[in-house]
Amino acid sequence: MGDKDDAKPVAAPPAESPAAASPPAAVAAPPVESPPAAAPPAEESKSPAAEETTQQDPSILPASHWEDFDNGVDDGDSGFNDSVSSTASLSSSILRYRTILGRTYASEIGQAEAWAPNDDIHTESMDIHHHACTLMLKGQLFLAPIKDDVQKVLDVGTGTGIWAIDFGDMYPNAQVIGTDITPIQPSWVPPNVQFQIDDANMDWTWPDNNFDYVHVRGLLGNISDWKKFYREAYRVTKPGGWMEHQEEDAVWYSHNGGVEENTPMGQWGKVFREASTAFGRTFFPITDDIQRQCMEEAGFVDITVKDIQAPIGDWPEDPDDKETGTFFKLVLTSDLEGYVNFVWGNVMGWKPEEIKVYLAHLRRQMKDPSIRTWYPHRIVYGRKPE
Repeated sequence: MGDKDDAKPVAAPPAESPAAASPPAAVAAPPVESPPAAAPPAEESKSPAAEETTQQDPSILPASHWEDFDNGVDDGDSGFNDSVSSTASLSSSILRYRTILGRTYASEIGQAEAWAPNDDIHTESMDIHHHACTLMLKGQLFLAPIKDDVQKVLDVGTGTGIWAIDFGDMYPNAQVIGTDITPIQPSWVPPNVQFQIDDANMDWTWPDNNFDYVHVRGLLGNISDWKKFYREAYRVTKPGGWMEHQEEDAVWYSHNGGVEENTPMGQWGKVFREASTAFGRTFFPITDDIQRQCMEEAGFVDITVKDIQAPIGDWPEDPDDKETGTFFKLVLTSDLEGYVNFVWGNVMGWKPEEIKVYLAHLRRQMKDPSIRTWYPHRIVYGRKPE
C-alpha cells in the first residue's frame, strides 16, 4: 500500500500510513465435504459469561449507555449499502452447529470455541477479507521467500479455504492442506488441495519436519496458548522451511483523532480487550507481540516483521489504497453482528437488544467521512534452521 512495503528483520518497524504515500479459526482428518443443506438441529448455546457482565474496565461504557444515546440512527441500515488429540472425524456432531442469537457457530470440538459465525453471511465477509488482504499486498498471497518448488503447505485456520485454493492454483505441484474446526470449505477444489477438520489448540498429529511452508492468518481470539501453537508449527516445519503469520488487532485508530474513547469505535477496542481477559484468548496479538516473540522462542530464525496500517473506508488518496480501504470497510459492514454477537453477548453479557442499539450507533459513526480510520495488520515470517 503506497510505500509501505519495507520489511525489516526482527524489530518491528513503525507502521506506515497509506495516506502518507499520496480492523476474526484454528484448525487433520479425511477431506471435508461441504455440509448438507439441512444440518442436524442446532442447540442454543450459552456461555457462563453470559449469565453476568464481566466488565471490569471503568472506561467501558455500560450497555445501557447506547439506549440513551440518541443520534437519530436508523437501524435498518444495510452493510452492503454502506460500501461497495487434534484430529476429529467428520461426524454428525461436527455438523450440529451451535446457535447463538440466531447465528450458527462451529460445534465445540477439542478446545475449540469459535467466536465468529460459520453461516453464509459471515463466510461471505471472510471471502471479502481475503480479497482485501490480497489487494493490500499488491496481489500477493504471502511474503515469505519460499522456494518455487515448494512441495507441501499447511494453512492453519483456513476458514472458507479461499487462500489455500488460490495458493494451490498458483503452485499446482504443491500439496496444500487447509485445516479448520468447521467444514465450510467447498468440495470442488484444485486436485492438489484438501481440507481437514482440526483444532489447532490441541496437539498436532502431523509428523515432524513435514511442511515446507506453514501459513496462518486471522486467528485472533481463537488460540488459548500461542507458545504451544508455535512449538507445534516449528515441529512440523521442515528444516529450511518457512512459517508466516498474518494478524490483526480488534481496534480502530484514526489519522485525524476522530476515534474518541466514548464513541462506538472507541468502545470497540475496549470491549474486545476486556473480552480477551474474560475469554482467555487475546484479540490483540499485535499489541501483545505474539507473533514475533513466540516465533523467536520456538526457534525460528531470519524473522521479519512488517507492520501495515490497513485503511477502513475510501478516504486514502492513493487509488490502490482507496480500493483496499473500501473492501476492508465492506468486510465489517457486511456482517457487523457476526463480529460482535458472541463476544458482546456470551462473553460480556450484553442483551441482544443492547448489541443491536450499539451497532446502530457504530454504523452511523462509520458513515462519517471525516474519520480516517485504520486498523493494525502485522505480517511476521521466519525460517526453521537447517
